[in-house]
Amino acid sequence: MHLRAACLLLSLWCCLLSSPLLSSPLPTDTVVPPRLMLPTHYHPGIDVSEYWVSEKLDGVRGRWDGHELRTRGGQRIRPPAWFTKDWPALAMDGELWIARGHFDEISGLVRAGNADDGVWRRVHFMVFDLPADPGPFDARVLHMRKLLATPGIVGLRPIAQFRVANAAELDARLDSLVAAGGEGLVLQHHDARYRIGRSEQLLKYKPYDDAEARVVGHTAGRGKYKGMLGALIVERPDGSRFRLGSGFSDAQRAAPPPLGSQVTYRYNGLSSKGLPRFARFLRVRDEMPPPDPR
Repeated sequence: MHLRAACLLLSLWCCLLSSPLLSSPLPTDTVVPPRLMLPTHYHPGIDVSEYWVSEKLDGVRGRWDGHELRTRGGQRIRPPAWFTKDWPALAMDGELWIARGHFDEISGLVRAGNADDGVWRRVHFMVFDLPADPGPFDARVLHMRKLLATPGIVGLRPIAQFRVANAAELDARLDSLVAAGGEGLVLQHHDARYRIGRSEQLLKYKPYDDAEARVVGHTAGRGKYKGMLGALIVERPDGSRFRLGSGFSDAQRAAPPPLGSQVTYRYNGLSSKGLPRFARFLRVRDEMPPPDPR
């Protein structure tokens, strides 16, 4: 009896395995962070005349793989079909960007996962590199300019790349950019190849440092902020905690980032205790970057 039951179960299992319901893969949207070239910090003393320079945009970094657009963390971005319809079938690194000071808008659009035509018509994918191109950055700059000069390609623009003669000119460019509302500059050595991970040939230059921390508490506001947020208590990856009490809009004080959320803050160096000096809130971080490739 037991043998007959076992044979019957085996027969049923074989039928299930051959069923098209099980033999066809289930639809998935696998999250695999793209392998990116990442910047290190600029330090005075290098020969800046050997570098291409561009603006560091306050948008959402994206990777076009020739077919799909994904965030730095690997989440799929779903713009309207017309937005990427005529894009070239090769990998491009870039920034989804509207204008300076519009990070919250573009971040919300990407996070919502919808194809709001009205907003997407104001968005551009600002291309700053071609990961599959094996040439030096000199050649990749020319390749980007030629590739994106094709008439009729919607939504794509090469980010402006320029050269400076010396550090004084670089600093003047940075000061002018920050005064106009920009975040900073990116420098890439003219002979740099695209390499995965942190690169000493790709540098970011800003008038302040920034980092991420996790929200672990709120303090109540006083005076004009009574009934609203006074400060965030945040925790760095090393476990140290401190307060962020400035940099918030009234709307953010009325509806502060919830416990557990990640925020980006600006600061000016570290104190003698190793804590950020003059730390101020910059933005909510909707998606944390994956660990640096090794």
